[in-house]
Amino acid sequence: MPKYLFEASYSPQGVQGIHDKGGTARVDAVNQMAEALGGKLESFYFALGDVDAYVTVDLPDNEAVTACALAVNASGLVTVKTVQLLTPAEVDSAAKLSADYRPPGD
Repeated sequence: MPKYLFEASYSPQGVQGIHDKGGTARVDAVNQMAEALGGKLESFYFALGDVDAYVTVDLPDNEAVTACALAVNASGLVTVKTVQLLTPAEVDSAAKLSADYRPPGD
């Protein structure tokens, strides 16, 4: 199953929600969302800095991950950046493919 990383940044109202209900409530909510879409929450870490949380999920396909991103971003309380993660074996397979590329200016 494909693995995705969500980088989440909370609005001030989103931070207030975490303050009021706690971090584990967010983990539970994301876990329920992933499971409802046929996936699984792998990890959820809050962080200090520009990104407030790093979340990794296994989801069945790009449609499921897009549904997650749309729902989260539509809330207005969180903005997520979504990154598809690749295994080393997937990179090995890709490296064996031939891509005919012409750089700009050639």
